[in-house]
Amino acid sequence: MIQKVKVINQVAKNMGWKYVAYRGLYEFKKKSGLLKKSFPVQVPKESYISLADWRKQAPNFFFNKKGDLSFPKINHSLLEEQYNNFVEKGILTYFQSTPFTIGKDYNWLKNPDSGHEYKLVHWTEIQDLSKEAGDIKYVWEKSRFSFLYTLIRHDYHFEKDNAELVFSEIDSWIKSNPINQGPNFICSQEISIRIINWTFALYYYREHKSLNEERFQKIISTINAQLKHVYSNINFSRITVRNNHAITETLMLYLGGLLFPFLADAKNWKTKGKKWFEEEIAYQVYEDGTYLQYSHNYQRVVLQLMTYAFYLAEANDETFTEVCYQRAKASIEYLAKCCDPKTGFLPHMGPDDGALFFKLSDGHHRDYRPQINALYYFFNKEFLYAKDELLKEDVHWLNQNTSRQKKSRVHLDDKAIKLFEKGGIATIKEKDSFTFVRNCQHQHRPSHADNLHLDIWYKGVNVLRDSGTYKYNTDQKYINHFNGTPAHNTVSIGGQDQMKKGPRFIWLNWSKGISNVLNEETDFYFYKGSAEVYKQLGSDITQHRTIKKKKGIPSWEVTDEVQHNSGKDIHQYWNPSPEFKALFTIEAEDDSGPIEAKKINSWHSPLYGQLEDAETICFTSKHSIIRTRINLR
Repeated sequence: MIQKVKVINQVAKNMGWKYVAYRGLYEFKKKSGLLKKSFPVQVPKESYISLADWRKQAPNFFFNKKGDLSFPKINHSLLEEQYNNFVEKGILTYFQSTPFTIGKDYNWLKNPDSGHEYKLVHWTEIQDLSKEAGDIKYVWEKSRFSFLYTLIRHDYHFEKDNAELVFSEIDSWIKSNPINQGPNFICSQEISIRIINWTFALYYYREHKSLNEERFQKIISTINAQLKHVYSNINFSRITVRNNHAITETLMLYLGGLLFPFLADAKNWKTKGKKWFEEEIAYQVYEDGTYLQYSHNYQRVVLQLMTYAFYLAEANDETFTEVCYQRAKASIEYLAKCCDPKTGFLPHMGPDDGALFFKLSDGHHRDYRPQINALYYFFNKEFLYAKDELLKEDVHWLNQNTSRQKKSRVHLDDKAIKLFEKGGIATIKEKDSFTFVRNCQHQHRPSHADNLHLDIWYKGVNVLRDSGTYKYNTDQKYINHFNGTPAHNTVSIGGQDQMKKGPRFIWLNWSKGISNVLNEETDFYFYKGSAEVYKQLGSDITQHRTIKKKKGIPSWEVTDEVQHNSGKDIHQYWNPSPEFKALFTIEAEDDSGPIEAKKINSWHSPLYGQLEDAETICFTSKHSIIRTRINLR
């Protein structure tokens, strides 16, 4: 009991008592059945606009119907393969990584990874984290309906009429998922994504005969009921979660009111949704363009949400606060600076669950260029990445109903070094190499214990890397590894994590970056950072890391110093790619001389749900300083 009180106090110290109080009350309402009463399963009948009137009066979308689109059609081999796999073989790729044969008669309540089938009970009675059920994201993935972009893009590029296939999938979901029952109503973000993607299909097939009156009324009724659910549960994401979930949900309320003004609650949703969305952007996206979840994957989610918001608002003669636009432009500057020019990949940082809700072009999941391009084009009316036509497709889909006039431009500098102080990110970008350091203050909830992590890229290869994520609900050994310090290129005391693990996704004793300095000298770029770490071992433990990068030469000198009185050895971890050994040497020493490299069996997750055996290099010392040299062979 005493330990539980200590944990609660620590969580309150980090997250605030408002979070603790609301979370406690929410769980009480859930367990007592009070929450269930707020989400009825019986939907009252309402009258909606007729299909004929909607076709005439619907507000502007990115485009208003299929016939509006006239951008270049491309023979996408990957798109054709994905389409044929889905239609002919019943194969759908989950999280851009793992193909599952789900068949044509898909069970919307079954986890294709674990085989568990959820009961069709009220959503408040279902656990979202269950060892028996497995990772619930595998149930949610198809129900997001992101796969509709594959069908619609194939329809456009290959001139294949997929309308009936698209609407039959929506029909099937509605039939199998009664309102507020089953696993697909647990998360309001999942509901919001589903509505946005259904809306994309409605507009694309706006004039199609497969969209008849009965089908239209059924879809609109289900959208209305789902929007009511999102609105009724919005404080959960705005108070206890407050990350990309809150941005998704508040945006969907705004778009629900904007695009479906004939719904009874549309005006209220639109007004409050817009206000809340603006507040969340100002709160979650830092002034320097970094993001409070300390995750590149989730920052791209927010980037796409801002992109959808801005294009759709402008198409309907609306705007957002200047702060929203400023944070969006800063995000573009940050992500572009961290983007590898050869692959479009960014360093794995923080959690990456494979989220890419609106995939409007082909390419690897980790290639951020199409999404950066789309938001950059909104402001500059020109492409940031223009050489490859495949990187432009997002813009072609989104830009039919917006102004062709340039706005307040995004200006990208070409300086080799950049320090993003609020997010604790330092970058050194040269022709053949990219150096990325993370050392954050952690004003908001961290996911990985990775302060002073160093990422090194050489000619498009991430030679020293973050280990990734794997799964949110899996064996504890994998969760401990991928979230923990040894999965990152930094230093540990006694093999422990920089913070103490709490329940679920919570860390206690947050580490704190206390200084970041990045300078340019005659022959070197020089980084020096410090962080308060391992508060569970002592209140005054500080880690210092100095990096000297030779200009124009793939050579790094790293000096780590840990001030502590724990009596434990310090371990310096490096997680190399398979190419590292052939390309580079790595040597370390302490005050006693050279340190022998120890190789530890570990894991790497290139994409969500994928697990690979890997090897971690570890240098161990009883001294307080380790000096390491990394050089091209």
